[in-house]
Amino acid sequence: MSIVPLGLGESVSKYVAQCVELVDKSGLDYELHSMGTIVEGELPEVLSLMQSCIEKIAESSNRVTCTAKLDYRQGPGGRLAAKVASVESKLGKKSAKPS
Repeated sequence: MSIVPLGLGESVSKYVAQCVELVDKSGLDYELHSMGTIVEGELPEVLSLMQSCIEKIAESSNRVTCTAKLDYRQGPGGRLAAKVASVESKLGKKSAKPS
């Protein structure tokens, strides 16, 4: 998910940090990336977290955008690392990491 306030300038890291604090406190597994945050959990928990993040950012901005891609899959959790490992095994090497 990527949640961004509009009208508050180019740098929004201050607001991203507020959302990441909420994500961290949620106890859900997550990975922070340069263009969004991946969160793993049960659908109601993830949707509730997204709503909390949007409402938190809305305290500072009259307009907030949210882009989310949901992958609903039944079965065991822990897919954040497993998905990357599966692709890397097919590549036969580690994927490129930012320097």
